Amino acid sequence: MEAKNKSQQTFGEKLKSARKEAGLTQEQLAVKLMVSRQAITKWETDKGMPDIENLKSLSQLLGVSVDYLLDNGEHLDLSVMREKINLEEFAYERKLSGRWNKKAGKKDMVVRSKYPNAKIHYLMAKQIATKGEKIMDNVIGFLTDAPFGLPDIINGMKNTDKEFYLIDDADKQYFVIVYDEFIESRQLSEKITARKFEIGNFSFVDCGIMPEKDTKA
Repeated sequence: MEAKNKSQQTFGEKLKSARKEAGLTQEQLAVKLMVSRQAITKWETDKGMPDIENLKSLSQLLGVSVDYLLDNGEHLDLSVMREKINLEEFAYERKLSGRWNKKAGKKDMVVRSKYPNAKIHYLMAKQIATKGEKIMDNVIGFLTDAPFGLPDIINGMKNTDKEFYLIDDADKQYFVIVYDEFIESRQLSEKITARKFEIGNFSFVDCGIMPEKDTKA
C-alpha cells in the first residue's frame, strides 16, 4: 500500500506523528495541555477535535503550525469573533429565556441580539477531568471524608462565568461562549448534530432550543 504524504494525512495522523517526533507519550502531552489522555486519543483517531486554545498550545508544544495541522479542512474553522459586552445593557426576559439565574438570562439575551433569526441551543458543559485529577480524587475520597467528584466540583466553579451555546444560523453553525465581559463565537466547518459531543477538554449536552422572541404587539 502506498504511504500517504503529509498533505493527505488527517488531522489525527498529523497530530500523532508530530507528538512522536517531539518524543512525547499521549499521557505526557495530556499533562502539558491539562486535558485527559482520552482526549488525546480521540484527537489522534479523528473522533474529536481540540478547541482553538488547545490547537494553539499543540502548535507551540509540538513545533508545528496550526495551518499545517488543519490544511486538509478538518472540522474546525479558526475564525474567532470576540466582542466586548455590557450585561447591564440587556434586559432579562424570564418568559423568553426560561432561566432562574438573572445573569445567565441576560447572557441569553446577548446571544439572541447577535443571532436574532437563528436557532439557539442551550448547552450544558462539563470539564473533563484529567487522569491525574481522577487518581487524586480517588485517593482523597478513600483517605478522608471528602466526597468523590472533587475535580468536577472545582472545574465547575472555575467555569461559572461562562454560558455555552450552539447556534444554527442559515447554513452556518457557531459555537458560542458568553463571558461576563465579552462574547466569543467560533464558526464550525463541520456541523454538530449529536445531542452529546465534546470540544477540546469539555463535554456538552444539548439542552434544547431557546424560544423565539414574541414579536406580536
